[in-house]
Amino acid sequence: MTEKEKMLAGEIYDANYDKELIQERIKVKDLCYKYNNLMPSNINERTEILNNILGKKGKNFLIEQPFMCDYGYNIEIGDNFYSNHNLIILDANKVKFGNNVFIAPNCSFYTAGHPIDVQTRNKGLEYAKAIEIGDNVWIGGNVVVLPGVKIGNNVVIGAGSIVTKDIPSNVVAVGNPCKVIKNID
Repeated sequence: MTEKEKMLAGEIYDANYDKELIQERIKVKDLCYKYNNLMPSNINERTEILNNILGKKGKNFLIEQPFMCDYGYNIEIGDNFYSNHNLIILDANKVKFGNNVFIAPNCSFYTAGHPIDVQTRNKGLEYAKAIEIGDNVWIGGNVVVLPGVKIGNNVVIGAGSIVTKDIPSNVVAVGNPCKVIKNID
């Protein structure tokens, strides 16, 4: 099994020294650099670069600059996707956004996790767990979503939250760690 196959399977893999993964990250980081340095008014070229970065795209999407990701091909966005400035997606595994997802500035989605055992961690080994965001989700500013989290449909995540566990549909959730505070009827 290759390191990439291990990564996508959620197993421990070599993120730091595997030549294939390093090359893939460099390729997409060059595209992100190019994207982030375009004039904001150059919408057509921005869209073209995002089409080359992202794995799957719906209709009507915009990611404000700057934007950074690790691989790009693991990111799936639905229709009517918008992210404000400073979106970071560490997509060593799938990060899937449903339809009508809106993300405020300075939000991060991390699929990568690191072993607690210091010897394993110091070898550059890590794991990656998929993240899934449902339809009609609003994510407030400065939110961090951690590996393996699923957020349901019709959810509002309050600003500054750190989402460490799954969030069900039809709720408002906030805090560190993020917890449901209210149902949405």
